[in-house]
Amino acid sequence: MWKCPKCGREFKNENQRHFCGDPSKMTVDDYINSQPEEIVPILNKVRETIRKALPDAEEKISYGMPTYKEKHNLIHFAAQKKHLGLYPGEKAVEHFEDRLSDYKTSKGAVQFPYNKEIPYELIAEIAKWRKETGNHA
Repeated sequence: MWKCPKCGREFKNENQRHFCGDPSKMTVDDYINSQPEEIVPILNKVRETIRKALPDAEEKISYGMPTYKEKHNLIHFAAQKKHLGLYPGEKAVEHFEDRLSDYKTSKGAVQFPYNKEIPYELIAEIAKWRKETGNHA
């Protein structure tokens, strides 16, 4: 086990990137800036894409990841080791099934590998669809 000298939290991996502050006070900026520097630009562009698609949505951390909410959670994203995880819900994944066929999907989630171009326009469309249809599952 590795113990962070700054915050005292313990992790399995030595020098694991993490947020040292109170997790309940983590912001989306904190989340993005705690990720490996090579994926920070991708996360910032996903954030910008979703914010433009959902200008009235509240941006917060929920379930440990950036979340966009208007009465209900609409969409989440998260940095994974080899891919960007997008969590728009099961109905959105079903609705966009044809356009997501090149990516790994599961119930309510899509994996966009970092070694492929991230489809920002599709992410925007999914976010708008979630709001417009009211499909919050």
